[in-house]
Amino acid sequence: MYIIIAGAGIIGRQITQNLCNNHHDVVVIDINKDKCEQLYTETGALTIHGDATDIRILEKAGCEKADKLVAVMRQDSDNIACALLAKSLGAKDIISRLRVPEYRNAFKLAGINHIISVSGVLLNQFMMEIEEPTVRRIVHIGKRKAALFSVVVPDNAQCIGKSIQQITAEKSFPDESVIAGIYRTREDLFVAPRGDTYPEAGDSVFYVTTSAHIAQVSKAFTKQKK
Repeated sequence: MYIIIAGAGIIGRQITQNLCNNHHDVVVIDINKDKCEQLYTETGALTIHGDATDIRILEKAGCEKADKLVAVMRQDSDNIACALLAKSLGAKDIISRLRVPEYRNAFKLAGINHIISVSGVLLNQFMMEIEEPTVRRIVHIGKRKAALFSVVVPDNAQCIGKSIQQITAEKSFPDESVIAGIYRTREDLFVAPRGDTYPEAGDSVFYVTTSAHIAQVSKAFTKQKK
């Protein structure tokens, strides 16, 4: 994906590092030249020294082709301005950090699709919204060491026609994960999965795993046939 990060503070740097490690195309905008140079040295991400509330800077960053724009600047008002301009240039999906709760409605009006409160700001929450928007976290388990997640099986998924035993036996399926249940939407039925259970299109699959393996388990049920 092509992703623009507005703000090279602590959260912005960490998100950039993770996205680069996952081989995304990342452009970072920040008004601090030293931060831009340091981030480029550390990650190899393209950096632009400038103000992300300036439409010319957003155009230079390629906002019109961005799959995601992540606004993590210090001021909520700057994130709102950035979102409004990015939306006008054609940014497809906008994620932003919210510091002051009273700004939430303004964030929504600005077209920000995913609002993450500073009180609950966690790196993997941003990463999930960017990389795995179809996955939903249900509840944390064991002091946030793991969590229960859900994902919906699409119509053309490769897992259709395979049993749970076959899916979990594949090398790409992480050992630190377990299938906890399946909700069969079409029949309004909860299924306790066994080895010979076969996922169907439209099923919500519930699984327990660590943050490091969210994407791997999700792909096991959402990867589509060619």
